[in-house]
Amino acid sequence: MRRLERIYALHQILRGRRRGISRQALAERLGCSEPTVTREVKALREWFGAPVRHDRDRGGYFYDRDPEQPAFELPGIWLTADELRALVTLETVLSGLRPGLLADCLRPLARRLEELAVARRIRVAEATRRIRVLEPASRPPGPHFGTVASALLDRRQVHIEYHGRYDDSRTARDVSPQRLVHYRGAWYLDAWCHLRKGLRSFAVERITAARLLEGRARELDDALLDRFYASAYGIFAGEPEAWAILEFAPRAARWVAEETWHPRQQGRRLDDGAWELRVPYARPHELAGDILRWVPDVIVREPPELRELVRARLDAGLRAFGGTGARGAASPSARRDASGSDPPAS
Repeated sequence: MRRLERIYALHQILRGRRRGISRQALAERLGCSEPTVTREVKALREWFGAPVRHDRDRGGYFYDRDPEQPAFELPGIWLTADELRALVTLETVLSGLRPGLLADCLRPLARRLEELAVARRIRVAEATRRIRVLEPASRPPGPHFGTVASALLDRRQVHIEYHGRYDDSRTARDVSPQRLVHYRGAWYLDAWCHLRKGLRSFAVERITAARLLEGRARELDDALLDRFYASAYGIFAGEPEAWAILEFAPRAARWVAEETWHPRQQGRRLDDGAWELRVPYARPHELAGDILRWVPDVIVREPPELRELVRARLDAGLRAFGGTGARGAASPSARRDASGSDPPAS
């Protein structure tokens, strides 16, 4: 029996009795040792405010009821969808951490989560079995996650060797870790780069070597970090270089209108039912990937550089499949095929 189930079972035993029950009898009914019973009684009393008393003359443990007050109850479960998802996600992340400094620091949080769940009659083990949080194309954090996490929590600089994904470059640099971010199935390190003299983000799995340094990490204000990393599209941080203007065909408009691509996005319905979305971005690669998810129901109106990047990816894909490449496209709202649906767009 897991601890949360045992505490809940203890509550059920005590709430249904008029006389006390001994520690030995509780141990037999709960299937545990007497010291464990003492620990669970303490948790029930201190964590959840249960009116547990022990009196030998009354036979042991009992709930001290005030006749003028309602009987003590553990609160029932009332979770929003966001709360439920957060609960299961946190449990999943904590259970999947490899041994190391960060894991050791967060294990007590996992135990605390389990204990608090009892107060709301949430069986975490059952929730994580019944509710799944799937992360397509997730990437393992790599062998240097522990070193990076140690530097972050100890507030020390760390020397890293980094292999860039997009330009295939290799650099060595000292950084001051600021935050670890789990985003779209991967871990990223937000840090002050002493080589570039500015804030940068690093995919942790692309760090090929990491070594703790003696120097203290440079401290930056949270407000500055929030502004910097929230100002650009996705995890690719920096001040926005441009605004993307995207147009989605009417059949996709209602779905895209409900999505949040960026906190500062702007959207509007066009006269023919299409949806125009304006998104600020700094680096185009991730944005281009999201745009391609909506092909053939999207075109890039502006800027030309982003339009050409998406077109180049489409051309490369067509060539890989034996096609001839993109040949230009009209607006999803400008033409229709014979069936009346929206045509493919570049």
